[in-house]
Amino acid sequence: MHKPPYLKLGYQPNLKDELIATYYIESKKSLAEAAENIAAESSIGTWTEIGTMKEKILKQLGPKIFKLEQKKKIAHIAYPLSLFELGNIAQLLSALAGNVFSLKIIDNLRLSDIQFPKKYLTAFPGPAFGIEGIRKYLNIYNRPIIGSIIKPKVGLSAKEQTELSYTIWKNGMDLIKDDENLTDMVFNRFEDRVKEVMGMKKLAEKETGQKKVYVFNVTGPADVMLKRAKLVKKYGGKVVMIDLVATGLDNILYLRKQNLGLIIHGHRAGHSMFTKNPRHGMSMLLLAKLARLCGTDELHTGTVVGKMEGAAEEVTKINLKMREDWFGINKETSDWSKIKPVLPVASGGLHPGFVPRLIKILGENIVVNFGGGLHGHPDGSAAGARACKQAVEATMKKIPLAKFAKSHNELKRALEYWK
Repeated sequence: MHKPPYLKLGYQPNLKDELIATYYIESKKSLAEAAENIAAESSIGTWTEIGTMKEKILKQLGPKIFKLEQKKKIAHIAYPLSLFELGNIAQLLSALAGNVFSLKIIDNLRLSDIQFPKKYLTAFPGPAFGIEGIRKYLNIYNRPIIGSIIKPKVGLSAKEQTELSYTIWKNGMDLIKDDENLTDMVFNRFEDRVKEVMGMKKLAEKETGQKKVYVFNVTGPADVMLKRAKLVKKYGGKVVMIDLVATGLDNILYLRKQNLGLIIHGHRAGHSMFTKNPRHGMSMLLLAKLARLCGTDELHTGTVVGKMEGAAEEVTKINLKMREDWFGINKETSDWSKIKPVLPVASGGLHPGFVPRLIKILGENIVVNFGGGLHGHPDGSAAGARACKQAVEATMKKIPLAKFAKSHNELKRALEYWK
């Protein structure tokens, strides 16, 4: 039997010069044969022998399947770094997450993770601010950042959105954001919203003595996105949001490279098209790693306790990877090296009653983001904002919510409403 040229079980990868891709594979063929087809299609191979394949090419650029886990149906493949263009996420995904998903012999395939050599990582800028920069700007330490999405998702005018933002800023919110559906609508023009919201933000800061931020959704074609981001900067804004799946990671990178001095908030809307099925697609962990490389400062990673998909083990693993030191801190300056850590955002189906469990699972180094669980408060959005803030305050003081609620009516009402 002809020995597959890519099957090199027991090979020890060179972590300085090779990318390690991990695939879960379900196939009509053996795991080894399926893995070989994947290795070939994602690199230098094709479906038949070809006269143009030189031994030199195979030796220098051929990937190596170095480990197969038969029971788990997992293959580990080492790819020479030379197969990939540095700084180009699109090219990476075209190779490792491209035609391999269309192979007929594959029933299900999941790209679970990629380990990158330092040379690949340092080709990307990473976040401009990261956790430390965001907290420094807001002057918030030792507690979660408390945020809110404007609700309804779409429908309010720019003036109504501004008035609502002012109300919930005044009542304890640090961060307010557009919904991912809202960009430049006929009933709520982007420039009108930016101009009016920023004016009211200054008033809220003056009256509360606390720094506030608004996250404007600039999602759109690259030229439109850049124009909107510059508009946010022009009016004194600090944070822009991109729907990173719909827009593309390369557009995150494009905006990051403009060096506008803006925090980039990454929304993951649509990720479940390819991350939800554990047997197929790509993991949210890998998407998060790529988003960090491309310059996302804060990223929706899951809530565990809310309405969105994501178990505690998965979300905590992602959040750890977002904060992980990928290759060291400069000991002389104490600054993070090239790839700064990303601030995880917990958003989706949260209300005040969920806060203690959320922080217990994910820790305090997150944005706790409330939407319906704030605006749906029986006494309105102002009371909802106070209830959310009270829930965070009680949790940080290690006081049970039921006890804290006895002297805080907004929290009491929220706990009664969302039992």
